[in-house]
Amino acid sequence: MLDDLNLISEIDKSNMFGDLASFPDQIKNSKDIVDSSNLPNLYKVDDIVISGMGASSISGDIVQSLFRDRLDIPIYVNRQYDLPKWANKNTLVLSQSYSGNTEETLSTFKYATQKHCKIIGISSGGKLQEYCEKREIPHIKIPSGIQPRAATGYVLFSAIYALKKTGVLKQDVDLEINETFSLVEEFRNQNKKEVPEKNNYAKQIAEKIVGTTPQVYGWNFYTPIARRWCTQFNENSKVICRFDEVSECNHNDIVGWSMDPEASKNFTCLLFRDNENESIYMAKRLDFMKKLFEGVAGNVIEIPIKGKKRLAKMMYAMYLGDYLSCYLAILRKVDPSPVNIITELKEELAKL
Repeated sequence: MLDDLNLISEIDKSNMFGDLASFPDQIKNSKDIVDSSNLPNLYKVDDIVISGMGASSISGDIVQSLFRDRLDIPIYVNRQYDLPKWANKNTLVLSQSYSGNTEETLSTFKYATQKHCKIIGISSGGKLQEYCEKREIPHIKIPSGIQPRAATGYVLFSAIYALKKTGVLKQDVDLEINETFSLVEEFRNQNKKEVPEKNNYAKQIAEKIVGTTPQVYGWNFYTPIARRWCTQFNENSKVICRFDEVSECNHNDIVGWSMDPEASKNFTCLLFRDNENESIYMAKRLDFMKKLFEGVAGNVIEIPIKGKKRLAKMMYAMYLGDYLSCYLAILRKVDPSPVNIITELKEELAKL
């Protein structure tokens, strides 16, 4: 089924696979976009707030994990209508909304202006761009016309390049980004829809997951990737999904697996594995979980990670989840793009 290109085209009416294929180009183009944006040098930043929802907030999670041990200031990902009380004039707020019209992000933007925070807007236009231009606040305009969750490359790498250009990020990231570009470009060429299932890793995993509820486990800097997989299963595949974090889940989650066999057999458990970054304690935990799940879950799949540097590893894992969630949508015969229930909710909120 996944090798029938005509069938894929019939189901994928909005060409989500075309948007997915643009990810490496988004990485490359983001540098030019940020270089052409008028961003100030920032000399006094005590903390960073990345404000957004959905894919924009997950980009924040990725930045937070990527630089957790490389920045001397904290990064806080904000998914609320307001800001923490401690945000002030020395707080840098990255206000991110692909459409530029996300109501939580626009509300947070207003709080940031009231608190005199340093603000950079990132959007494809919308009210966020209007707000920035009206207040003479720096704005990075990314291309429009893509499903927001398929524009993560623009949002994420624009944020990284913005931190670098403003001087907040001192470390050189060019080598990491170059490796990331090469790795995801190679991955795309090996896993795009034209590649048959026998040679296509993403298609193979999707076949194993279909008919079950995916449960994704992240750890360390793979935790935001697990969250991303979960939201991609939700939006692209239109299935319920859970994600959790090791080792926190070892203090609660595993008890349920050990004592609820009727429910657990309906799940596929997915574990990221990275020998280069697994401590002996993490490796032992993951091995224990694999053994537990093999006895109670419907499927257990270990996901070996490729890449050398942290960013490349994270993006390899993220991109794999993007593709396999769309292949799962094809197996379920649902168009990956529409998210009608979210549109319905927004229409209800607009009535307030």
